[in-house]
Amino acid sequence: MTPVQIVIALVAAERLIELVIAQRNTRALLEAGGSEAGRGQYPFIVAFHVLWLAAMLVLIPADARPEWGWLGLFALLQIARAWVITSLGRFWTTRVITLPGAALVRRGPYRFLRHPNYLVVALEIPILPLAFGAWSLAFGFGLANIALLAWRIMVEDKALADRRRAILAL
Repeated sequence: MTPVQIVIALVAAERLIELVIAQRNTRALLEAGGSEAGRGQYPFIVAFHVLWLAAMLVLIPADARPEWGWLGLFALLQIARAWVITSLGRFWTTRVITLPGAALVRRGPYRFLRHPNYLVVALEIPILPLAFGAWSLAFGFGLANIALLAWRIMVEDKALADRRRAILAL
């Protein structure tokens, strides 16, 4: 396998493991009375990530050498991703699920940012192609991802608005 194929395989494996965790958490949250917001956008998000990985496999030359600085930055983002997932614990999903009455998470990176996971995603989408010199993929997918994330954040903020207002009222 080439370096590009190895990295893409590792990222795909990571995402599949995350999907298993997310599905388990989603099921538990829904069984506990949670509700999903933005269900219609979820297929677009999944398709986008699959297309991102596939485009890199197809469009990055097999002999592309990794640029270690970018790859190292991507690896740091995966540590940040793990921090987000562990901070949210049972509330982490790949969908927007809200559980009425549950307190908003205020630990880990959520002490500093409202949407740290989306910051990680906004950075990693262009950085991975850059790690193999694919500037056009980085630019195209980076811009498309910003639009998708803006839509996602709008849905999530609306879903969490009542719980945020309750915190402010305290």
